[in-house]
Amino acid sequence: MAALAGADLALILMADCSASVTYDEFNLIAGGMAAALRDTHVVAGMLGGPQRMTLASVLLFSGRDAQDVVVDWTRIASPAEAAAFADAVDNVPRVLRPGLTAIGNALAVASALLVRAPCPAARHVVDVAGDGRANDGVSPAPLRDALALAGVTINGLCVLHEEPDLVAYFQQEVIGGPGAFALVCGDYKDFAEAMRRKLLREVTDRPIA
Repeated sequence: MAALAGADLALILMADCSASVTYDEFNLIAGGMAAALRDTHVVAGMLGGPQRMTLASVLLFSGRDAQDVVVDWTRIASPAEAAAFADAVDNVPRVLRPGLTAIGNALAVASALLVRAPCPAARHVVDVAGDGRANDGVSPAPLRDALALAGVTINGLCVLHEEPDLVAYFQQEVIGGPGAFALVCGDYKDFAEAMRRKLLREVTDRPIA
């Protein structure tokens, strides 16, 4: 990617690919992210800041040694670029073997990914979507705290079909930074709408009614 002057937002979409996520559910995650990214209001938000540009990437994670940046930093500075990014997200392969859930290790990879962003951004957001708490690798809380101290926002999209108390866990151990929030999704069939609402709040930097 050529050198860029600056972006309004650097956004990492992190998705759980552990054993609790079936292949059908993973397809709902990828398709739901893509559908949300095609929403006209989301696109307008990504292009509506002073720089008229968002940087976005996608990181899949499972166990402590299983993280993969499946869509690297992508400039979104036009509706066509937004559509191309959504298409790339729609077609991401499930490259990771299903395993345990290492949210902390994934946050460490996200931190390194933010460091190598192709240009400065006014805001940095890590968007963690999953259906379970960490059960492998390092604890997410210290990584969350370090990112928050650096001004990074970590938000959560909690799919509650297996762990009904997941939001409380995310609030205690995962989310943090300026304006951080955790959004509830009852099941993967509702993932696209939940992600749309989450992205609207993230790209516009304000709550959505």
